[in-house]
Amino acid sequence: MTVSPREQLTQISHEIHKSVVGQDAAVTGLVVALLSRGHVLLEGVPGVAKTLLVRSLAAALDVEMRRVQFTPDMMPGDVTGSLIYDAATSNLVFREGPVFTNLLLADEINRTPPKTQSALLEAMEERQVSVDGAARKLPVPFMVVATQNPIEFDGTYTLPEAQLDRFLLKINLPLPGREEEIDVLSRHAAGFDTSDLAAAGLRAVATPESLAAAQEEVNRVTVEKPITEYIVDICRATRQSPSVAMGVSPRGAIALMRCARSWAYLTGRDFVTPDDVKALAAPVLSHRMKLTTEAQLDGVNLAGVLSTVLSTVPVPR
Repeated sequence: MTVSPREQLTQISHEIHKSVVGQDAAVTGLVVALLSRGHVLLEGVPGVAKTLLVRSLAAALDVEMRRVQFTPDMMPGDVTGSLIYDAATSNLVFREGPVFTNLLLADEINRTPPKTQSALLEAMEERQVSVDGAARKLPVPFMVVATQNPIEFDGTYTLPEAQLDRFLLKINLPLPGREEEIDVLSRHAAGFDTSDLAAAGLRAVATPESLAAAQEEVNRVTVEKPITEYIVDICRATRQSPSVAMGVSPRGAIALMRCARSWAYLTGRDFVTPDDVKALAAPVLSHRMKLTTEAQLDGVNLAGVLSTVLSTVPVPR
């Protein structure tokens, strides 16, 4: 029996949950980002399965994954690669960095200086690396999943807005509920080993080829004019909010449309609804906004501002 690309992509979530308990929103967000050809910023305290989540995704999709632990002394070449001298040929040859992979886990990206953070910009946007004037294409598919700790700021470098905007989604991973945490401990008591995902029964249910086919099908999902107007009105409303110093740019509007398309596709529809837009608004738009100093002092948060925007912008019928 032939399994369609859509069915293969929807099975990824089921496979990931063989190793990851809960975190449904994060799992769905990663699949949406894959379909939308975007990158993801995961934020959560240590120990909420950020690394395990990405490793499980790579295993379910049957792609290569590399992990980079960002540190204050890391240089751009440690990520992108560099030219080294080959004594055998007396020539400089390019040694690929860890960015040459399908799924790059950039762990604690805010612990490395801006110069190294920006080394990812070209790779994320252009899907290539330029060294010594030569552009080198990255593998297909290619996605960066970066993590950062929201509670420790000593020795960290806040990501600038220009780089935050390169991430299609920002997903917060909460601590598990009581029953979920009991499930986590029960699995480990039964012998679950995070380094051996195959033993947990996790298998590849999709391939890069089926992902590419699904991405083409997503491009055929219809976005009617009232929906595009709705997306634009939401983004324009963020710019007009008195609590917001920097609202969502047109790039953010495009990102919201792309994600809404992917979400509609995953749910089995070939058209986008206002509910699709609302469902993806927070993870797509929140990191593209910046509050005014006065709003921050008054205790206003971005989630509240975005909720107000969504409740005031007229929904198309």
